[in-house]
Amino acid sequence: MEILGSHGSTIGLAGVRREASARPTRPVPALTVLHHPDLVRVGEVALLGEIVQGGSAWLSRLMPELSAPGSATGAPLADRHLSREPIELAAAPDGAIRLRIGSSRTSVEADGVAIETEARFSRERLTRGVVLELAGRIVVLLHWRTSAPSYERETFGLVGASEGIARVRFDIRQVADLDVPVLIRGDTGTGKELVAQAVHTASRRRSGPFLGVNLGSIPPSLAASELFGAVRGAFTGSVEPRAGFFRRAHGGTLFLDEIGEVSGEVQAMLLRVLETGELYAVGSQTAQKVDVRVLAATDSNLEARTRAGDFRAPLLHRLGSYVIWLPTLAERREDFGRLFQHFLGEELARITDGEGAETAERISASLVARLARHDWPGNVRQLRNVARQLAIANRGRGQIEITPAIERLLTESPAALSGGVRLAGTPAPAARKRRGADISDAEIENAMRSQRFNLQAAATELGISRPSLYERIAAHPTLRTAVDLAPEEIEAAFAAEEGDLDRMVDRLEVSPRALGRRLREMGLVPRGEREGGG
Repeated sequence: MEILGSHGSTIGLAGVRREASARPTRPVPALTVLHHPDLVRVGEVALLGEIVQGGSAWLSRLMPELSAPGSATGAPLADRHLSREPIELAAAPDGAIRLRIGSSRTSVEADGVAIETEARFSRERLTRGVVLELAGRIVVLLHWRTSAPSYERETFGLVGASEGIARVRFDIRQVADLDVPVLIRGDTGTGKELVAQAVHTASRRRSGPFLGVNLGSIPPSLAASELFGAVRGAFTGSVEPRAGFFRRAHGGTLFLDEIGEVSGEVQAMLLRVLETGELYAVGSQTAQKVDVRVLAATDSNLEARTRAGDFRAPLLHRLGSYVIWLPTLAERREDFGRLFQHFLGEELARITDGEGAETAERISASLVARLARHDWPGNVRQLRNVARQLAIANRGRGQIEITPAIERLLTESPAALSGGVRLAGTPAPAARKRRGADISDAEIENAMRSQRFNLQAAATELGISRPSLYERIAAHPTLRTAVDLAPEEIEAAFAAEEGDLDRMVDRLEVSPRALGRRLREMGLVPRGEREGGG
């Protein structure tokens, strides 16, 4: 495939079109457009392979050439506010990338910090991605890629061209027409239900029903009847037979979100259906045949919960016939520009007919740069909500401006607090993305205590994913999970703290969400819920 850009080519100051070269076999620096006055340019990419070959790449009005996914032609940024004199990007001896302004008159901010002469970005910083704002007009992301993005005819409704999202599309194509269960895994807000719908739409069952159920929202006492149905008189108040989700999804697909939330009893019933294709409605002694493909999703570490005895290993193995892992938004930051443009355009069009088409004139580069630097712990769902808030708050206004609520979100972002760019002669900041194995037990414990055992907040503080934190807690010598607590200990804490969940968390030192789930399974209702507090 021909790649136009800068990989393996010699760059002339006149911005002459360069020869294409083979696809790289190892990560190389790349530039992806996150914002451009011409919004059609958003998402274009240039590979900077000459940097890893010991040369320099140049950034200016005339170079490098950037290409849309799968395009055989490219074009420079071509904005008259950018200087023709180039900015140099070159490798440093320690593997970092050095940016030198030189004689260029283009103003540059890297992760919100103005660069006067030069800056250095570590390999870890490029893994996260460095947001460069050029002349207050254009935003590009400097990051790693192993290949140029290719054109994909079927996107399955997934916006972006990052390698992570390309892998998800590949997985959908591979498994869609096979009638096997699929386990969709990823952090909250990464788009697991959208992927499930894509699998169903691309499958042979596309003409059948697609039903989705969030198992975390169903009380444990009702889960069995909701899923498998119930005969008349099966329980108090059951005056009519009930067809469960499995029967209603017959001939189609059933999507079970938050699969890790179901009780052991329901896990056994699910396993039976998956293995035999038969179910027993609650209160019935007669098996019923069902023809349903099951797709499940979770953001839980099911392996750790299996080791703890909280999730059945056979069910995990059965559901995991094929696993699709979804990247976080922070892991696919190069897709930010296209996602933000897509969501904001949709929201503007929804509240005012045709207004979505005017987004180019209303979005500033500084707004996109600030949003792109955020870590987005709520992932794509959180970004869509922010786009909706911006659209509503800026109805009838010319320029789209950040609201106080979003200002607070960005100000409190770990990325905003840490800066994120190393100016020449200053100490390198700690990388935000870390491996769970590199963090000490003491750090894990301190983060859990400082965040009052809120797992997502502790994971964000530590710079690791929530599944990695689950694994570390499971192996920690002193920390416990709610499933480790004996019923007697929970009952004693419930009585001592008068059902106050916050005080119980302080006493038992476990996740409030998991503890609340254990309480409900035991028939104990926290005080706030008894009083109508949610």
